Amino acid sequence: MSTVVILGAGTAGTMLANKLRKALPRDWSITVVDKDDEHHYQPGYLFVPFGTYTPERVVRSRKAQLDRGVDFVIDAVAHVDPVHQQVRLASGRQLSYQWLIIASGTVPRADQTPGLLDERVWRTSAFDFYTLDGAAALQDALESFEGGRLLVHITEMPIKCPVAPLEFAFLADDYFRKRRMRHKVDITYVTPLDGAFTKPVASAALGDLLEDKSIRVAPDFAISHVDPEKQAIVGYDGRELPFDLLVTVPLNMGQQFIIDSGLGDDLGFVPVDKHTLRSQISDRIFAIGDATNVPTSKAGAVAHFEVEHLVKNLEAAIAGAPLPSKFDGHANCFVESGHGKALLLDFNYDTEPLRGTFPASKVGPMKLLGESRLNHIGKLAFEKIYWNMLLPGKPLPVPTEMSMAGKIPAGHRS
Repeated sequence: MSTVVILGAGTAGTMLANKLRKALPRDWSITVVDKDDEHHYQPGYLFVPFGTYTPERVVRSRKAQLDRGVDFVIDAVAHVDPVHQQVRLASGRQLSYQWLIIASGTVPRADQTPGLLDERVWRTSAFDFYTLDGAAALQDALESFEGGRLLVHITEMPIKCPVAPLEFAFLADDYFRKRRMRHKVDITYVTPLDGAFTKPVASAALGDLLEDKSIRVAPDFAISHVDPEKQAIVGYDGRELPFDLLVTVPLNMGQQFIIDSGLGDDLGFVPVDKHTLRSQISDRIFAIGDATNVPTSKAGAVAHFEVEHLVKNLEAAIAGAPLPSKFDGHANCFVESGHGKALLLDFNYDTEPLRGTFPASKVGPMKLLGESRLNHIGKLAFEKIYWNMLLPGKPLPVPTEMSMAGKIPAGHRS
């Protein structure tokens, strides 16, 4: 029997398994491995600290999201042997494969920032929201916060969902205004970038929005450590930023087994051809989603677009043919901006986010790089689309490749 093994039953791995089950002959075995049976709707983490979502709302069974023709193994991955085409699991079990897809996502590593896990700050005055436990603990911290210096901090790029820290800052502004205590809270957005975002046009627009909401920006901040005694984050350049409440995005890394198996870079992300998603280490391995080093956002929409290409490329690889499908780095994401509004970004490797309408020219109905109520509704509606269409592998009315339809080139006026 021919075998495909997928490491990871998150967004990318689940979508891919369900698509492959429809595409490959039934005598092909498809096995998905993950450490537990909890599939998390990770976009929901953002809403947990503000009480909009409960922790229970974002968790469902991983197995229940997979096609019945897909085998699901609950175990942690210990090591991959690309020479002998075997995966060793933590239990000692060995899985042989003909084709391996790594879809193991990212891990927030708070342990990589000295001082952050000190009991005087961690989950006391310093929190994350990139884990469900962290998001739930942060909800309690926000409810009891009486005012002071709030830092929304990014340790280093890349991170999963690069706009999420911005969204948190915007929603925090809205949250404290609704509680009529915004004047008591000094919010600073601390980033290792030189602006609000990685792309210049979007960075300018989002930077203006931060200014409009009286959110300070501390750019080019490379954190050295957290000083628990001073309750401050300290940069390598000597800058110290004190806080009463720190909301940090820890260093994001790939899984440890990727590093241990020699399949990743220094951060544990799998180097792949950015168009075909084939591993640069082994022709029998592909990677997808947050686990790769491709130079675009680590986001669910990217995983969705990648899946469409990878299915075609894997079919070609099995047949010994050239890989036909070229992923263009397409990414789009809603950016919650508070007050019941959101922005929408749409870009790829070569084209940065631009103003205009999406997906159709002029009629939209979504507005690009501008706030609208409809964008916010789209963000909230995505939850149902995720569970009922995206994960099962059903077709969505969104182009896989980025289109210039409706976009206004930089420097032009609408």
